[in-house]
Amino acid sequence: MAPDVPRRPPLEIFRVFTVISLMGFGGVLPFAYHRLVDRYRWLTAAEFGQALGVCQILPGPTICNLGIVLGYENGGARGAAAAVLGLITVPFLIVLGLGVAYQRFGDVAFVQNALKGMIAVAAGLILATGLKIGAHMLKDRQPTAVQLTRLAFVVLAFLGLGVLRWPLIAVVCILAPAGTLVFRAWPRP
Repeated sequence: MAPDVPRRPPLEIFRVFTVISLMGFGGVLPFAYHRLVDRYRWLTAAEFGQALGVCQILPGPTICNLGIVLGYENGGARGAAAAVLGLITVPFLIVLGLGVAYQRFGDVAFVQNALKGMIAVAAGLILATGLKIGAHMLKDRQPTAVQLTRLAFVVLAFLGLGVLRWPLIAVVCILAPAGTLVFRAWPRP
């Protein structure tokens, strides 16, 4: 955390992460980006991308890892706990209620169609967030060759995960060292 960023009280951290979890129930990453980068300005787009990259390779749900990291940076151990509790408490209660409702109404055609629509919306939100992060990444005032190389790694990750359906760990174990070597060897401006 930058030294000029004030510590936030755990209650504020809990509130922000509760709102994030409720806005993006089932897929909170786009809403986390919007709230933390665009609305509250706790992070820049680049910082969000860096934190997200680290949190994706850690064990556990990415958004919970992100909550722990950002909660800790903004409020210490109590902030980390507040962020995780904000992310899981209300959704847990909602899932219990939805489970009971699904047991009763899961065979109804309207419910089945609604679930199919939610899947499409979630996929679109994840794609939009990826494009937004990618656009910020390419806006860097780096030489075109650097931007094209970054884009090549994005495409390779998409191909590995989305098209070839390789496990995430395999894609990370291949592309992370390759990207590190390529960009470490790149001359600094």
